[in-house]
Amino acid sequence: MKKDPWKAVLYSALLPGAGQYYNKSYWKIPVVLGLGGYFGYGIVNNNNKYNNYKDQYSQSQTEANPAGDQQLKSFRDFYKDQRDDFVVYALILYVVNLIDAYVDAQLFDFDVSDSRAFPAGAMTLKINF
Repeated sequence: MKKDPWKAVLYSALLPGAGQYYNKSYWKIPVVLGLGGYFGYGIVNNNNKYNNYKDQYSQSQTEANPAGDQQLKSFRDFYKDQRDDFVVYALILYVVNLIDAYVDAQLFDFDVSDSRAFPAGAMTLKINF
């Protein structure tokens, strides 16, 4: 039985983990979905904190103090960087998901049996000193 690698990639592109389901690698689905959920949570949570500190920093800027509260600015920048990092992690997970679906479909019918027998006369070893 052979699996179509590009079909597996298409399934994983449309719904991460679907290519692993197509390839019957069921144990990988919770890994992909769990990491995807974690990264999605990280993006949303850090974005909410970034927006909160952005608003607070904007309110701290006055005519008397145009630079505003520098600690609020520092928090704002930190959460923006964290959000952007989680976006990069999510994109890496998405690409790895696609690559895994392709490779797993290519190797679907690869024989991994424990048979280590070599045919008679198939291998000879000569050592010359």
